[in-house]
Amino acid sequence: MKFTQDFLRALMLSALLVPLAPQTASAGGPPGPAEINGQKVLTLVSRDPPGVRCNNNIQVAAELSNIYKIPVVVVPAGFAGPGAKAPAVYYGRDMIAEDGGAHDGMVSYSMVADVLEIEDARKHQLKGRLFEVKKEHDSLKNAIKTTR
Repeated sequence: MKFTQDFLRALMLSALLVPLAPQTASAGGPPGPAEINGQKVLTLVSRDPPGVRCNNNIQVAAELSNIYKIPVVVVPAGFAGPGAKAPAVYYGRDMIAEDGGAHDGMVSYSMVADVLEIEDARKHQLKGRLFEVKKEHDSLKNAIKTTR
């Protein structure tokens, strides 16, 4: 039995997102727009002020937007509405991570990039320069850790 590439993409996407469906329904979707001009939005709900895990998600979003043409919205928990958990990450209306729930609010580059690849998100023609700085930034972080 032959499967088309679109069918396989849809199957893989549903396999990734089906476990998140009950959480998405209970959470009611992201605070703010789920789409801008027909493009799904990557929404980050961050603590007020941002905590370490929120900063990780913001770094992941920066790295993703270095390659993918995706709108990114950062919403402080104080503006996300009553009962909003932070950190939390949504892609469109689908919750990817939430504090106390899926992935305990933290995402990784590969976790979200896999979803973007399955969704066939558009990419920039040229990659940004963020990864050039990342090596220096990682060296600085390691130097700080060793001096403690």
